[in-house]
Amino acid sequence: MDPLGAFRDLARMSADSVDLGRGALLIAQIEHPDLDPDRQLKRLDDLAARVGRADVHQLRRFLFEDEGFAGNADDYYDPRNSCLNDVLDRRLGIPITLSVLAIEVGRRLGVAVHGVGLPGHFMAAAGGVLFDPFNAGAVVSRTDAESVVARVLGRPVPLEEGHFAPVPKPQILLRMLANLRGVYVDREQWSKARAVMERLMLLDPDSPGHVRDYGTVLMKEGNFTRGAAQWEEYLTRHPQARDAERVKAQLTEIRRAIASLN
Repeated sequence: MDPLGAFRDLARMSADSVDLGRGALLIAQIEHPDLDPDRQLKRLDDLAARVGRADVHQLRRFLFEDEGFAGNADDYYDPRNSCLNDVLDRRLGIPITLSVLAIEVGRRLGVAVHGVGLPGHFMAAAGGVLFDPFNAGAVVSRTDAESVVARVLGRPVPLEEGHFAPVPKPQILLRMLANLRGVYVDREQWSKARAVMERLMLLDPDSPGHVRDYGTVLMKEGNFTRGAAQWEEYLTRHPQARDAERVKAQLTEIRRAIASLN
């Protein structure tokens, strides 16, 4: 099956049924088209087989001390940090991919690790223990968590109970895709940005911004006709959108440009 088709099948699953590790690897196929997810999943099996005692503290020590998985603070926006296979190869990642690693190895051990989507930073938790995979798996108190968030965002943010709720697996994948979209747009790698948008639209079809942004990326690739069609769909579905007038004006300019080429 083609990579996008495989992701389409995953997007149709219920949240509880989603295989997070496979989903992360299907996302990594944007950067690595020939990636074999099954082979990479076996690497997670092998890690789990070597952990030893099945509890959250042993899991933390094994991954972030014994195996040396760490946050890539020196090159945070390297797209490889968002690819689970590269994280396994390089022992480097960003908070969310390192958390996915902990979640998936923990699942294989029977340790129920879940993602915690704090403002500006992603962590993991299991059995009431909050830990930071980006910071060597350190155990984090709620006061510590507020300090981390304040440092990342540059301002204090009071954290409430809802901030510590488990993040559903599809939402983790959405967040991973959003990270990669930012990386590829900044690098003007438009074909890869388009591949991200195609997956975002499958996973989150009700988000109006995805249709608009997909059109924008298509135009950046030079596909003005398809891009304009996406903008038209966006305006038809969301005529009262905050940016509707701006998109209309840009669409008029694009239509004139297309007409001048015919």
